[in-house]
Amino acid sequence: MKEFLLLLKKGNKSALLAAIVNAVIAIIKGIGFSMTGNVALFAETMHSAADTANQLFVFSGSALSKKAPTDRFPNGFGRLVNLVLLGAVLIVGIMAYETIVEGIHHIIHPTHSSGLTITLVILAASTVLESFVLYKAMKEINHELGIQPTGFAVVTQAMANMGKAKPATKLVFLEDTVATLGGLLAMAAVIIAYFTPFHQAEGIASVIIGLLMFMVVGKVFLDNAAGVIGESDEEMEDKIGEMVMNDPDVKDIQALTVVKEGEDLHVELEIELDPSLTVAQADDIKDRLEEKIMQENGVTDVIIELDEDDGIQKWAEDHKKSDLIEK
Repeated sequence: MKEFLLLLKKGNKSALLAAIVNAVIAIIKGIGFSMTGNVALFAETMHSAADTANQLFVFSGSALSKKAPTDRFPNGFGRLVNLVLLGAVLIVGIMAYETIVEGIHHIIHPTHSSGLTITLVILAASTVLESFVLYKAMKEINHELGIQPTGFAVVTQAMANMGKAKPATKLVFLEDTVATLGGLLAMAAVIIAYFTPFHQAEGIASVIIGLLMFMVVGKVFLDNAAGVIGESDEEMEDKIGEMVMNDPDVKDIQALTVVKEGEDLHVELEIELDPSLTVAQADDIKDRLEEKIMQENGVTDVIIELDEDDGIQKWAEDHKKSDLIEK
């Protein structure tokens, strides 16, 4: 039990904050829907409930993935966060389906909702809270990447680097982006349905919110399926490769792979050295490179193999071919 509580302290803070805020929002929206019968408010209630459950899964998975390797699982639990997220998106998918079905029903059989003021107050307050959580997720993305922008640059930098964020933080960012947009859309639909004869607006908003939820499901599923299989990080491979090749004692790189396992990066490197070096000298080079690579963000372990220089520049040639293919 003590170990479990210690692991929870290492869980993704953005996911925990998002889960707490969304739980409060879901309860408020649910009460509002029971009082008004507003379909757009129902869609937002389902959305917030799905986000709450999802982000609790995310928090738990990110915490448990920090568990140290055991004899039974010597490679650790890094990919557990990917597995948990694959399960979590099923919840969002079910909620999205229910939201779309209810929206279609309201489009076919439109009704006039009551309680304009209370509906707008609830949606406005919820949207403000969602945008707060979204901003915190943006700051977390920047923090994970070691950058500290100020002002509006927090938003632009987070959006530009979202793909590099940890799986849990990325999910919170995507969900709360959709939640914020969904809140604004729902408010617009409520106003249109109340002041015009176009009562189907709420149903249309519900369908759009459900489709946006499905977009998050698709994105998160594809990202984490790749993580479960073991996806390489090409950008980090290039960065580490350049760092290693700049070392004066390294003649060439035979092989380099950087594999993502959840939030961790595992590096395997095979380098060529001058065959005249002593074992002690080669070992010092290996230790120096391990220390440098371990300083990179997200790298948790490094395996380096040594080989003698064969006089053929494999790394430079391979990268020259890759650049030509990209061009």
